[in-house]
Amino acid sequence: MKQRGRILLGLYCLLVAVWLVAPTIVVVPMSFNDKKSLAFPPSGFSWQWYQNFFTSPEWSASLVGSLKVAVVTAVFATVIGTLAAFGLDRMKSRVSGVLRALLITPMVVPGVVLAVGIYAVYLDMRLVGTMTGFVLAHTMLAVPFVIIAVSASLEVFDKRLETAAASLGATRLTAFRTVTLPLIAPGILSGLLFAFVTSFDEIIVALFITSPYLKTLPVQIFSSITRDADPTVAAVGTLLFITTSLVIGAGLLIGSRQGKR
Repeated sequence: MKQRGRILLGLYCLLVAVWLVAPTIVVVPMSFNDKKSLAFPPSGFSWQWYQNFFTSPEWSASLVGSLKVAVVTAVFATVIGTLAAFGLDRMKSRVSGVLRALLITPMVVPGVVLAVGIYAVYLDMRLVGTMTGFVLAHTMLAVPFVIIAVSASLEVFDKRLETAAASLGATRLTAFRTVTLPLIAPGILSGLLFAFVTSFDEIIVALFITSPYLKTLPVQIFSSITRDADPTVAAVGTLLFITTSLVIGAGLLIGSRQGKR
């Protein structure tokens, strides 16, 4: 009876997974269409849309721009989020709960609301369409993911190890650098990966603060799909799906290994 229940549960989980992934999987065969249309199923096979993505100046510029913004955002968000998570973990008052709720607010506030507010502020500060503006906005959106990942690592961290290091003459900074940091490194790396993906895939805020001189890849995809039915969008979507899946999978793998330890 238990075995039958497990089989049914497994089949149910598989059905839900297929239902969630199916819309994305449909994009993959569309990217190999030999005609300039987003028809499914495709009428033929061709690599031309992948070639167009890597040879087109517009697509190449948007890819490079997204990578630059995502890398800088991931670094800043990881540093800020790690320090914030460490500070919240060391606080013993009820204020820490309030601060934690405030810090993860960007995750629960509708993206359009944030985008309008950021755009209004950026207009006065002349940050619309600038690298600095993108990095600041995306860092704000990515920090909550880092805080959650690092906080999970700190929850299972044995603070007696820091006490032992202090008893051997280590300062707080030395204990953090040599004891705490290496042990919570998997959580930090997970936060870094999620911060990178958050920035690289973000489109709502980017649509508000973009400019002809700096356009991220998601914005370029949106612009292309609203102009014409270009299968290059499907090719880009396929590449993004594979890359994002690998990055998130790596983050989950790191987190699961940490949990086993």
